[in-house]
Amino acid sequence: MLKSSSLYAAIDLGSNSFHMLVVREVAGSIQIISRVKRKVRLAAGLDSNNMLSEQAMERGWQCLRLFSEHLQDIPNNQIRVVATATLRLAKNADIFVQKASEILGNTVKVIQGEEEARLIYQGVAHTTGGPDQRLVVDIGGGSTELVTGTGAKAEQLFSLEMGCVTWLERYFSDRSLTEENFAQAEKAAHAVVAPIADALKQHDWKICVGASGTVQAIQEIMIAQGMDELITLDKLQQLKYKAIQCHKLEELEIEGLTFERALVFPSGLSILIAIFEALSIDNMTLAGGALREGLVYGMLELPIEQDIRARTLRNIQRRFQVDIEQASRVSQLAEHFFLQVSKDWNLDSRCRDLLIAACMLHEIGLSVDFRKGPEHAGYLITNLDLPGFTPAQKRLLAALLRNQQGPVDLATLSQQNALPIQQAYYLCRLLRLAIIFASRRRDDTLPALRLHAESTSLTIMLPYRWLAEHPLRSENLQQEVQWQGYVNWPITLEERNSSNS
Repeated sequence: MLKSSSLYAAIDLGSNSFHMLVVREVAGSIQIISRVKRKVRLAAGLDSNNMLSEQAMERGWQCLRLFSEHLQDIPNNQIRVVATATLRLAKNADIFVQKASEILGNTVKVIQGEEEARLIYQGVAHTTGGPDQRLVVDIGGGSTELVTGTGAKAEQLFSLEMGCVTWLERYFSDRSLTEENFAQAEKAAHAVVAPIADALKQHDWKICVGASGTVQAIQEIMIAQGMDELITLDKLQQLKYKAIQCHKLEELEIEGLTFERALVFPSGLSILIAIFEALSIDNMTLAGGALREGLVYGMLELPIEQDIRARTLRNIQRRFQVDIEQASRVSQLAEHFFLQVSKDWNLDSRCRDLLIAACMLHEIGLSVDFRKGPEHAGYLITNLDLPGFTPAQKRLLAALLRNQQGPVDLATLSQQNALPIQQAYYLCRLLRLAIIFASRRRDDTLPALRLHAESTSLTIMLPYRWLAEHPLRSENLQQEVQWQGYVNWPITLEERNSSNS
């Protein structure tokens, strides 16, 4: 039974939705106990004088009555409740805040835009992998936050008065999806971003991360349509034209877009297109967390590790009692292979990092049962929370682990969207070979190997008489040549002759 003192809760009263996150601390990270989200559309209740309607306030209070039951067993000093853009603007916000605080039994704090941006960045920094220098974009219902930072430190904080709900009411109020509506919405968003564009560009970020519902929705669409996970301006424009073809907001149907998100999707999309254009963003990935995670980690006062993925891998290895020495042995061998073929196979640092992660986790299925170990490993990775890894990267890792031995299932590798399919195939081949060659679980039995890649063909150069002297691994290797051959992944085994040994 969980002790109440181990629980922490963060509530975000946003302009479009109210969110509650309940967690407990586990091994320097957080374990999510509950997530509750309700569409309240508070911003839609603001009139031209910035007065919040009674109906909108009642929708919010009703939601908070639902949340309040979850908070009864959590100490007040382990609960944070913040309100953002709409309640910053509303002239009668004090009426809503007073009653909301009474319902929750906890103080509701209306935070300023800069503080919201700082908390969003903290949430991203604690949960999202990749390079340290980042640009974070969060499109909310009533405001949009843009933050640059390095590691744990946010350096530029901007909160802009535009959001998917306010842009819906201004530029899509007739519920028409036309080029003119989008053009007006994008032009207005450009005008809001333009004054800060040069300052943001000077940061020279290495990765752009999106932490909003709009970006989440786009990711879900891309997954449903078999695209890779990188959001680009070209993909955003494609989605815009698909929306325009639907003509009316009530008739908006795009594969992968949920009904509850459809109403504010075009307005959020128009803002994101303008941000991409104004800041010359090449691509964007989905963040692992944002405002609520920033609140929780702030209460826990946990340090931000430079390599969040490494922390995640260590925690999972401990949890499932993985043989860490063997995992490292396989990963070092796989990296050795990777360096020899990366140029010929066009594999980059993203590929390397994901290959190493798969190696470090490849034996977690043994914690369930030796039989069907790869299947168990794939299932666990699919269903575990992996801070630092995107949903698409989780699917790739699961596919690699399911295919670490035995017949190759190309379908599972083709269904992931973290990497181009051919790159996923290459990582699978290297993982499988590293596992075979490291199967003695001893460093002193690893052969001095050389790999040569030409198109999809792979040649493995072995020491003289290695195959004869290691009959079990030789047999497994010969079987592997067949398994890969069945899916048109040719492998040739060659031994150096005695005069060159």
